[in-house]
Amino acid sequence: MLGSALHYILHYPRRLAGALATDPIALLDKLQDRIVQQWEYRNPVHYHEALRDWERELHRWLGVGYPCEHQAEFYRLWQEVLRSVRAHGVNIGPASFAGYNDGDAALLRAIWCLVRHVRPRQVVETGVAHGLTSRVALEALERNGAGHLSSIDRPPFDPAMRARVGLAVPQELRGRWTLISGSSRRCLPGLLARTGPIDLFIHDSLHTERNVRFELDHAWAALRPGGAMIVDDIDTNGGVAAFYRASRGLKSLVCEAEPVRPDERRFNKKGLFAIVVKEPFMAAAAGTTPAS
Repeated sequence: MLGSALHYILHYPRRLAGALATDPIALLDKLQDRIVQQWEYRNPVHYHEALRDWERELHRWLGVGYPCEHQAEFYRLWQEVLRSVRAHGVNIGPASFAGYNDGDAALLRAIWCLVRHVRPRQVVETGVAHGLTSRVALEALERNGAGHLSSIDRPPFDPAMRARVGLAVPQELRGRWTLISGSSRRCLPGLLARTGPIDLFIHDSLHTERNVRFELDHAWAALRPGGAMIVDDIDTNGGVAAFYRASRGLKSLVCEAEPVRPDERRFNKKGLFAIVVKEPFMAAAAGTTPAS
């Protein structure tokens, strides 16, 4: 694991020298995360059983019909987002952003329907990359006519990749967006203190158990009763399973991703994400009762 970090240092000396000069704490954070990631990824598959009909179940929880009128909106927007990003010469999909993935169609559809139906005021996101998730959340907030998205992203050392952070988000949507540069460990607690209670949290940053638990624990404490969290790539780490064991008053769905091309690194060539809801979200939907 240490060898991996040293390998990175030897291959990118100029980038690391610049990072060391401008923000040495951030550099140490990043190298530590890389070591933890290499350690955890020795056991890369964390199995969860996906619910095939997760969208119908989510809409049942929301107390609305399925399919809903907002899904047609999403599919039109999704094609527009794909065109706009590809116009920059970016081939989106698995490993397209410094080795990491952009949000896939299923994940973004879940975010779209949650924002359109729940109408959140405060949405917090970790991990931006090309900004597909940010774009969809912002577009949904704009159509609602209310709400704000705060995103935390630790930019890559590579200047060319750093310039691509959030490129999917057009200027006309940025009035509802606060983009914070840094790691979630350094930035998330302060952000949540400023926003107060939040309605929706989206995790799509570093997928290690250490980082996932840190983010979910902080976000859960700030999440309003009736709010939701979306956790991407739950098959790559034990974070969400550990969170379930330590938490009460939640209900969750495991959902299969829909990447634009197969992700050969994943056990199902797709990946998994989870939707976690906080009571009394369930109680408001068709008379159901939250379960621990």
